Amino acid sequence: MGKDSLVMKGTTAVMAIVLAAAFGLVGCGSAQGQASSASTDASASSLGPGQAAVASSGDVDQKGDFTYEQRELWVDNGGEQIYGVAYVPEGEGQKPLVVFSHGLGNDHSAGAPYAEVLASHGFAVHTFDFRGGSAHQNRSDGSSTSMSAMTEVSDLEAVIEAAKDWDFVDSSAIVAVGESQGGCVSAVYAADHADELAGLVLLYPALSISDDIHAQFASVADVPDTYGLFGGWMTVGRNYAADMWDYDMFARIGAYPGKVLVLHGDADSVVDVSYSERASQVYPDCELHVISGAGHGFTGENFEEACGYIVAYLDGLQS
Repeated sequence: MGKDSLVMKGTTAVMAIVLAAAFGLVGCGSAQGQASSASTDASASSLGPGQAAVASSGDVDQKGDFTYEQRELWVDNGGEQIYGVAYVPEGEGQKPLVVFSHGLGNDHSAGAPYAEVLASHGFAVHTFDFRGGSAHQNRSDGSSTSMSAMTEVSDLEAVIEAAKDWDFVDSSAIVAVGESQGGCVSAVYAADHADELAGLVLLYPALSISDDIHAQFASVADVPDTYGLFGGWMTVGRNYAADMWDYDMFARIGAYPGKVLVLHGDADSVVDVSYSERASQVYPDCELHVISGAGHGFTGENFEEACGYIVAYLDGLQS
């Protein structure tokens, strides 16, 4: 299959179920017997920090009027390849681009429900596999034992740099959107690359990663060369802990001066909503919405509510 090939024309919803049942996770799809947010909440104990339940766009009310195509795109990062799918709305000219960063263990398809909604409103979207960041069906190079939040920041840097040269992209209107660990990654990227972004959206961001690592290990010296996360469904390397050990999240992320949208569920038992509340106080210009009843990942009505906030935010950046 070509590395810049047209895959399909679409307004048809594609349900994204990323993690296999063997990992004990719940996949949700509104068009195919969607589980309620209460069901997702009940399974939250099976999710680890940085992970998220997967939503489906289904027949949501937030869909717009644009049709769009999907294109497979590959990006090089130091000789390793990053796989992704771009959702490109119909029409000539360059378009604002949303770059979606998935959570730990998920892959590019976790961004598909959001991409389908946003592309239908005329925004181009690119969702990709972090190198080694998926527990299932990762098409990018790399292994989980080489992955950390900081290697994912490097991947996001490579993707956004490449995207500036894509013919459908307005390079002055790139917005980073990240879920869970991808939200942490997007926040770190934005702090270091403020001039590269027109906006930043964080969905239940795992700003707790450093605290979680410190709670697990007494010192960097205690971190083994490899270890299993959350019951052993994903094996990471020592650098997963070491790369974030001394990173002071809230002292750093506020360096991003642009307008930030943060969405978090008040029933999230994986990453407490207090982390997003604290972030909203750190950012100079932040809009925080706490979604009632939502767990770690938005599904059903919570997904629709989140999409409404995101579309309104993106529209506001264009006005």
